[in-house]
Amino acid sequence: MGVGADPGARHATTGRTGASGVSAVSAAVSEHVPAGREEPATRLAVLWVPDWPVVAAVLEGLVQAHQPIAVHDARGVVAASARARASGVRRGQRRRAAQSLCPDLVLAPMDEGRDVSAFEAVVQAVEGDVPQVQVMRPGVVVLAAQGPRRYFGSEEAVADTLIGAAASAGVEAQVGVADGQLAALIAARESVLVPPGASAAFLAGRDVRDLVHVTTTRQARAEMTEFTGVLRRLGITTLGALAQMRSGQVAARFGALGSQARRLAAGLDGQPPSGRRGEPDLTSAAELDPPAQRMDTAAFAARRLAEDLHARMMRRGVLCGRLRVRARTEDGAELERTWRIEGVLATTELTDRVRWQLDGWLSGRSGRPPSAALTRLTLTAEEVSPANTVAEGLWGRVGRGERQAGRAALRVQGMLGADGVLAPVTEGGRSPRDRVRLVAWGDDVTPVRDPAQPWPGQIPQPLPATVPAEPVPVRVLDQAGDSVGVDDRGALSGMPARVEMAPVRQGHPARQAAHPSGKAMPRRLAVSRWAGPWPVHERWWAGQGARYYLQVAGEEGVALLLSGDGEQWWAEGIYD
Repeated sequence: MGVGADPGARHATTGRTGASGVSAVSAAVSEHVPAGREEPATRLAVLWVPDWPVVAAVLEGLVQAHQPIAVHDARGVVAASARARASGVRRGQRRRAAQSLCPDLVLAPMDEGRDVSAFEAVVQAVEGDVPQVQVMRPGVVVLAAQGPRRYFGSEEAVADTLIGAAASAGVEAQVGVADGQLAALIAARESVLVPPGASAAFLAGRDVRDLVHVTTTRQARAEMTEFTGVLRRLGITTLGALAQMRSGQVAARFGALGSQARRLAAGLDGQPPSGRRGEPDLTSAAELDPPAQRMDTAAFAARRLAEDLHARMMRRGVLCGRLRVRARTEDGAELERTWRIEGVLATTELTDRVRWQLDGWLSGRSGRPPSAALTRLTLTAEEVSPANTVAEGLWGRVGRGERQAGRAALRVQGMLGADGVLAPVTEGGRSPRDRVRLVAWGDDVTPVRDPAQPWPGQIPQPLPATVPAEPVPVRVLDQAGDSVGVDDRGALSGMPARVEMAPVRQGHPARQAAHPSGKAMPRRLAVSRWAGPWPVHERWWAGQGARYYLQVAGEEGVALLLSGDGEQWWAEGIYD
């Protein structure tokens, strides 16, 4: 496949990687290995597939591997293929800027569920050679290096085995081995093996912004980005400078996050070893009756278990370092996957991890679907530790009625499917339809378009109380019965006298659109007052012309918001 790997690094992912990587790094850091370090760090091996979102899009058949590809979300480019990067496309660019640099650029939307499901095949291939691997995020697998090194004879052999396993799944990967999680992650990105004890020197000259590589949750990523920004403004720009600071000073100024970052920058584990007994694991399990063979059935049970596990962690004020997902089939087979967690998982993130994992198993995209329907699902929070910042708020606490409503929505969703219960999300936009987006109950409710940003030309308050699922075609007529349109200067061609609903097909949402007071949307409305039209110019680059908005009210107490292109009109909303 190789769509995400840099051309210059392709030879470094072969069996020669280990030897060449060790010699290169050893020469660079041998003079700076700290002597007599009392606290050893965990030796980790990391397998990294470059630009995994791009690779996943290719594996799913959305794009072709030979094309310049960029995966994007609402904010901009998330990942780009090597060919796209050669044209100047970079992560974080706006889509229009990326397309101006590379006119042949092929865009694919970001889909975390697709990334997780497609990565399951790679993880299963790695597990066939090396047991007890942990998925940090799609495209990254972490495992303790000591056991595999003893079995295969050397760390170079471990790297060769991991790269071969990924190749058998159809992707090119890079492997790094080092002391500490941050050093191992960066070593994988450079395809090198860092000698034992040399991680601190390996990291010393690197930018503090590289700390973001260890995060796996949205909250942790945002906090680490803000923290590294503060460090750079204070003049602490390298990991070596952060590691040289006194631990007491860092803890007093930046708290637990600063202490963790300093330890990672020094090539140590994120948390110091504790002499006390750890917190017991937390487990939520459920029998699936009837057995689940379809994704929507399994997703209902998974969401309920994930919310229960998250609520228990919140009540105890703890967080977990690993999430283990187990499933048992009717014929007794066991499916298991472990996710490594850095930071606090929100309820939606925990639910998504479990749902995406089940989708990877049940969809068959891994090449090894379950041998039978699932009969039991178990979620276990491991490496549980106290979290000083995890607690329910004093204000805004979820009440009993809200919890009961949530459980009722989940039960209905289990009967109707994931899209059977929808929740509104406030979005940025101009029309009422653009300013609300419906998502499946329990999914991420983060707005795609920031509603706090200015939206020139948006419909002013108050907004219509009812917005039909689809715009309702109508005709605006004057006293003589002629159609009222809008000329090139934005003026009406006549005085609106009545609005008539255009003929619609049977089952069209217009037939069910009703006024909040209980009145059905009128098929004919005598206009007594009107305002507008207001022109809105948007998406001009796509050839879309101006749209015009018109408000009309009748003596019947019904007011409508109409939109049109100058000739045809549609009812966009009904005012209360």
